Amino acid sequence: MSFIVIIPARYASTRLSAKLLQDIHGKPLLQHTYENAKKSGASQVIIATDDKRIEAVAHEFGATICMTSTKHTSGTARIAEVLTKLDIDDEKVIVNVQGDEPMLAAQVIQQVAQNLIDSKMQMATLCENVVDEAQYLDSNCVKVVFDKFGKALYFSRSPIPAFRNEADFDAALCFKHIGIYAYRSGFIKQYLTMNRSDYEQVEKLEQLTVLNEGFEIHISKACASVGFGVDTQADLDKVREALQ
Repeated sequence: MSFIVIIPARYASTRLSAKLLQDIHGKPLLQHTYENAKKSGASQVIIATDDKRIEAVAHEFGATICMTSTKHTSGTARIAEVLTKLDIDDEKVIVNVQGDEPMLAAQVIQQVAQNLIDSKMQMATLCENVVDEAQYLDSNCVKVVFDKFGKALYFSRSPIPAFRNEADFDAALCFKHIGIYAYRSGFIKQYLTMNRSDYEQVEKLEQLTVLNEGFEIHISKACASVGFGVDTQADLDKVREALQ
């Protein structure tokens, strides 16, 4: 299996300033993400950024970097520019790894690439059970429901599935979406030509446009821990403690 990992990396962040450059035990956060991706068996790992500060730090730890436009409004668009610049074949499997996921295990990256190939769906992503009812109710936690064949039915910030009787809540039936994606290079370019669906616009979830257009997204439970993504100082503190 051959695949490329692309890590979109923006400097600006609303809740934690310059989060990708925050130190975690002597290394910037982005370096932890990059090194995990390198262990996944990917043929290439590329950091896609529009910021010279990110570029300079990534050069220091030996990363492959592709500079992109400052005008992109999503990581997907940034990845599409990399594919065009590097003339990557439309059939190549691409894994989109968020730069702020320093604990994402290498085998999870490999898993989502393999799932795309095996399922023959247009996209693949992963999930894990919610930890408790508070997470299930949290609008910052994207939930997903899927069928017995691993085909995603819907993603939402609302609590899904809804329990008619609140006392019947069962975390075993509730899944948190993990923001890692695999797709063919050509499908990423195709996605950018789609009209943003009403569902994407109200939920602010790009994958809802894919479902609205009738394409299929494969989803399965992650085969290993994904740890914590970093959005806030509290998240960063948790990661530092976990990686001690």
